[in-house]
Amino acid sequence: MSQKIAILGSGKVGSALHSALSRAGHEVRYAKRGQVVPTASWADVIIFAVPFKAVPEVARELGTAADGKTVVDVTNSLTPDFQLAIGFTTSGAEELQKALPRAHVVKAFNTVFAEHMSTGKVKGQVLTAFVASDNEAARKTVLDWAKAIGFDAVDTGPLKNARYLEPLAFLNVQLGWVLDHGPDVGFKFIH
Repeated sequence: MSQKIAILGSGKVGSALHSALSRAGHEVRYAKRGQVVPTASWADVIIFAVPFKAVPEVARELGTAADGKTVVDVTNSLTPDFQLAIGFTTSGAEELQKALPRAHVVKAFNTVFAEHMSTGKVKGQVLTAFVASDNEAARKTVLDWAKAIGFDAVDTGPLKNARYLEPLAFLNVQLGWVLDHGPDVGFKFIH
């Protein structure tokens, strides 16, 4: 089923998801500065593809425009010097859910480098898209998107499991950039 999707953020991640979801048959728009509320109000689903430090400000700006909607958090809770900002007792996704209490927050796509988000593959290998949310319908929507893009979509249960997905993304950054394996890396869950 085709959906109207608002992407907050037009950087590498937002652009890759825009391309992939448009190709999958969805109507996708970027929410430009000053147009966050009208674009989010138009949309069925909202994607947060902004830097982690901008999440609280964008959530405040969004306000009630996210009420009752699926909000996909693709951010990584990293500090500017690439350290894990939070974890163990909460996650960036859980904090976003607190900021948007009437939305259905889903953590997804954050464990994949932007270069591979539009295809779900690295070097011909299918990557895993881990999807967590407390709302079953929202989780299913994003699992379906991930499959349509080309990922092996894996249901990772409730939103509190974002506490494990965010450090997994941190490990991906460490392997790719700090330990010099480059961006052509990713995770595949064998099941």
